[in-house]
Amino acid sequence: METIFSCEGLCKNYGKFQALNGLNMTIEKGSIYGFVGKNGAGKTTLIRMICGLQSPTSGSFELLGRKNNDADISKSRRRIGAVVESPAFYKDLSARDNLIQQFLMLGLPDTKGVDELLELVGLADTGKKKARSFSLGMKQRLGIAIALCGNPDFIILDEPTNGLDPQGIIDIRELILRLSSEKGITFLISSHILDELSRIATHYGFIDKGHIVREMSADELRAECRKSVRMKVDNIKALASIMEEKNIEYQIIDDSTADIYSDVTFSEIAKAFEEKGATIITMEEHDESLEAFYLALLGGEENA
Repeated sequence: METIFSCEGLCKNYGKFQALNGLNMTIEKGSIYGFVGKNGAGKTTLIRMICGLQSPTSGSFELLGRKNNDADISKSRRRIGAVVESPAFYKDLSARDNLIQQFLMLGLPDTKGVDELLELVGLADTGKKKARSFSLGMKQRLGIAIALCGNPDFIILDEPTNGLDPQGIIDIRELILRLSSEKGITFLISSHILDELSRIATHYGFIDKGHIVREMSADELRAECRKSVRMKVDNIKALASIMEEKNIEYQIIDDSTADIYSDVTFSEIAKAFEEKGATIITMEEHDESLEAFYLALLGGEENA
């Protein structure tokens, strides 16, 4: 699998504060990489570094086949688009004129692709309406359209659904999925809305205190967040004994709770507990979300 971005031992210091601390990370071509971590974990620092706005203190990274200290790294950066923190555009220009300006800044020979981009992001009918009058969702779509100028292979989005209403979130989600499937664009997406991220991401990187705690595919995450039956009992040892006897996979959560990874019949299990003089207090289906997995992995004292 071709690698779009990778880094090894990447560090970034601001005085005594270490924003990135030996970061190792890999983003494969065609993936939608969900970048998850608390505020201050180092997400924006890495994004700014990829975009060339900051340089590493030590360590290295490779972007689209070129090392960060390569004299031609700017050629790789011409193949990326980014919407960092908030979309950047000319507020007093229409969506179309904003894209024309971006084409000119990139030195593109003509602007015949502008109308196609407007159609792609759902802004074809905005006419001469100034961007300052756009809704948050429209501004976000304009930012993505600007990032798409020049047909990038890699797009970086920092909180693409932040502040959007439910319909706006759906619009951005569908746009990302369409760009990924139809144009083969690779995405790095940092997002606070973890359950929404789980609807589109193919891979994840969980960052904490400047280093990657864990990288995993969406399939691996689904396996760890699989459905179970959560049981609360008055005798956890009796539960363990019953599950062992019936060869049922389980995981003890605390001294009265366990997750059972199998379809179980309540009457059958209740009878087994009765025979051991134990009682089932509660029994309910449990499906761990990305947010719950994140909290278990990194802790939840701060926002993602």
